[in-house]
Amino acid sequence: MNNLLKFITRINLKTIRFNFKYFPFKTAIKFPVFISNNVFLHQMKGRVIINGPIRTALVQIGYGKIGIADFKRSRAIWEVHGDVVFNGRAFIMHGCKLNVSQGAQLIFGDDFNMSTECAIVAAKKIQIGNHSGISWESLVMDTDFHHIADETGTVFNHPKEIIIGDNVWVACKCTILKGAVIPNGCVVAANSMVTKPLVGEKSIFGGSPLRVLKSGISWWY
Repeated sequence: MNNLLKFITRINLKTIRFNFKYFPFKTAIKFPVFISNNVFLHQMKGRVIINGPIRTALVQIGYGKIGIADFKRSRAIWEVHGDVVFNGRAFIMHGCKLNVSQGAQLIFGDDFNMSTECAIVAAKKIQIGNHSGISWESLVMDTDFHHIADETGTVFNHPKEIIIGDNVWVACKCTILKGAVIPNGCVVAANSMVTKPLVGEKSIFGGSPLRVLKSGISWWY
């Protein structure tokens, strides 16, 4: 009963608006997505798809506290025109920005965690596997935004999909750019930049230029 009352008190107007916008009534009334009052619902277009059993607060956006960020003043942004897919539980903390262009896909695996002040920008496709996480102030972006052409006028910097595997940890202040592929079981060290497919599961990648720092690793929260 106490847990039920706790959940009920967190069902604010933004949570109601979000669920009844994106889901049919039988799903929306279960409130599978909780939206904090600190979330700016800038654009609520496209689709939100939840694969698997529906339960209350399966996805939470804009919650959680860590000591390096101001929870009361930090604001998350939801600007979605394409598809956002949740394949299970997701916890996206305060201050995070999600930007999905029309026709693009952003896919979260089960048991996904993202810390404060991160940004994900999807113009084509970003796919994140199960049991993966992204630490604070990291950026994942599959586009350059601006078009760049060669001397013949041909644009050559088109968006490229990003794939982050299962059980991957992206540490704080990392930048994951278009064309990046991070294999299963890997850790990307703090303040690293990934711009291409990485080779080697269960490895730590870091340094400049990016390289394998350690192989045969395992990690957990």
